[in-house]
Amino acid sequence: MADRNAAVRKYLTEMIGTFVFMFAVLGIVLGGSDSVGATALGVGSVLMVMVYASGHISGGHLNPAVSIAAHLRGALPLGDLGPYIVAQLVGALAAFGVGFGLWHEKYSADALDLTGTVWPAFLAELVFTFTLCYVVLHTATSKDSAGNSFYGLAIGFVVTVGVVAVGAISGGAFNPAITFGLMLSGTFAWKFLWVYLLAQVIGAVVAAYAYKATSLDEHTAARKS
Repeated sequence: MADRNAAVRKYLTEMIGTFVFMFAVLGIVLGGSDSVGATALGVGSVLMVMVYASGHISGGHLNPAVSIAAHLRGALPLGDLGPYIVAQLVGALAAFGVGFGLWHEKYSADALDLTGTVWPAFLAELVFTFTLCYVVLHTATSKDSAGNSFYGLAIGFVVTVGVVAVGAISGGAFNPAITFGLMLSGTFAWKFLWVYLLAQVIGAVVAAYAYKATSLDEHTAARKS
């Protein structure tokens, strides 16, 4: 029973954290500033805050790509991977629903059209999803950096930099749950869903194996075995 309650707390934490993150992203994108810098700082800041709020309970993934990378790295059991992803998608869906009451007139207004720029957008999402997952694994899951207080800041700044660097190319999602919410709101076009999901999943997988190739944890364990 205790294990079940702990699992439920983790899933609920992921859902709430993703809800807040998605809701803030919708507010920033649909009702906020037109400044790229302000948008990037706002998105990175809310992610940082929610990672700190949820990290000690669930790991503060708030992103199916991060959960996939964490599983491949060995930091998330297979039995938790599906529930984590479902919780994150439910959180994004709930944020879309609540946001509809505030920004419904802006929903489905101008979807980002990737026609002619599919592969640049694919590469942009892949590189920064990789970077995000790589940073998460090294700062939030590694024994070598255990107990640090900078992981949330590092994770938030990756997204801030990513939005500034490639937001004009792909929209700067780096997260299947955020992609889902932005598709529902009409900010992204559904016909390009595969571009985002494929790039983000590949980025997560590559990040997990890059972590294994570079982590002191992994090499120390290999020497001991």
